[in-house]
Amino acid sequence: MGKMNNQVLYNLSLLKESEDHVEFKEAKRDFDFNGGSHKDPKDRRHCILGYVVALANEKGGRLVFGMKDKRPHEVVGSTFAEGEIGALEDAIYKHLQIRVRIEEQYEPEEGAEARKRVVIFNIPSRPVGKLMKFEGVPLMRTGESLREMSDEEMYKILSEQEPDFSATECNGLTI
Repeated sequence: MGKMNNQVLYNLSLLKESEDHVEFKEAKRDFDFNGGSHKDPKDRRHCILGYVVALANEKGGRLVFGMKDKRPHEVVGSTFAEGEIGALEDAIYKHLQIRVRIEEQYEPEEGAEARKRVVIFNIPSRPVGKLMKFEGVPLMRTGESLREMSDEEMYKILSEQEPDFSATECNGLTI
């Protein structure tokens, strides 16, 4: 992978996708924003909005463009959304009502002037008790897959706002 001058990129290269709530995509030039021209819903969800929804449902994480999927995640560079980061953040907010912060990191290529660019989407957790959905479907990641959320997972999230009656005091209660 070469010597990394950027500690952020080095730390990212060591992460495991499912354990560390991060998704790596090469996305050297382009990546679908909202499903593109795909007809099959399973193919449509493999887009920026789909991954943001799934990671937000997992209490937040990162979507990283410009690094290989296999560990150690080698920097390959990406020109995706170059000069359009603010507009991309705004478009995500407009569609999902969640504020994603996007940053760019650069790794200089050894012995060259070319700099490899990595785009990092910092995705916050969904609000407590609320499911995030893409095209009406709550998504989650299981291992390397992006799947429709199970009923059990949906129930756990929706139950987060329910009060715990076993923890409340019963004033005036006698035995």
